[in-house]
Amino acid sequence: MNKNLYHVLGVSKDASEAEIKSAYRKLARKYHPDLNKDDKDAAEKFKEVSGAYDILGDKEKRKKYDNNEIDADGKPTGYGAGFGGGNPFGNGGNPFGGGRTYTYSGNGADFDFSSIFGEDIFSQFGGGGNSGFQGFGGTSRRPRKGEDIAYTMKVDFLDAAKGAEKSVIIQGKNINVKIPAGSQNEQTLRLKGLGYPSPNGGENGDVLITLNVDKHPYFTADGNNIELELPISVKEAVLGGKITIPTISGKVAVNVPAYSGSGDKLRLKGKGIKSRSGQGDQIVTLKIISPKNKNAELEKVLASLPDETIRTF
Repeated sequence: MNKNLYHVLGVSKDASEAEIKSAYRKLARKYHPDLNKDDKDAAEKFKEVSGAYDILGDKEKRKKYDNNEIDADGKPTGYGAGFGGGNPFGNGGNPFGGGRTYTYSGNGADFDFSSIFGEDIFSQFGGGGNSGFQGFGGTSRRPRKGEDIAYTMKVDFLDAAKGAEKSVIIQGKNINVKIPAGSQNEQTLRLKGLGYPSPNGGENGDVLITLNVDKHPYFTADGNNIELELPISVKEAVLGGKITIPTISGKVAVNVPAYSGSGDKLRLKGKGIKSRSGQGDQIVTLKIISPKNKNAELEKVLASLPDETIRTF
């Protein structure tokens, strides 16, 4: 016997949309796999209530379910309200024995039988497709793709930059998601065929995963390039020298040229993001930081230097 979707959600058949939504949210929280690790019963229950809400939470699907046009799994029954099963006609679905469309004329008016039965019932006759019976004035129903599932995933900056594989649970299933190198914030990944099943034999929907990439404390991405602002002291700016800095693939030593200024840039070839579109670099922007504490010796040295004209205004 088919399960009753109203009983699955614990609501009456005349429950309002708000009551159905509230019941689903309560049960989804209760049985969510993330809160019930290694509990197969909870995972199955979560899947069951999600499936029930997929139908009862949709006006059109709920109407079809109430009219016995689709079953508890969302599959077409082949019969509208009033038919309990079987073929209402005894000759392969066509009451007139042929593959043509018939319209009955009586009392001066044409009567289209499809207005009573709808196209769903006739799509089941004649084996489906265009080769069988098309119904009285209707056409066979084409398989419709299942609905997509939207999901938002938080991703570490370095995982997005270098690529990674993450595991998520969607509709009670454990899904491995490959995050391509160079993925950006709010980028959407499409996992084909892992969404909701079709209600009438078509292909499954997809899972659409939107990436929410965390900010990094000192890296930013510009396409395949990684940008880094490098603070340097007055001494380092004037005298230059080797400084060890981070990259997304580890630490490296760079040479800061003598007499560097704030805003000067260093390019580290091949130290950016390596993606399908190419290999990026790391761009290092120098920023001179003045001492925070009083330094009498430094002041004396600077005071002894000749004045320079460095402004053009």
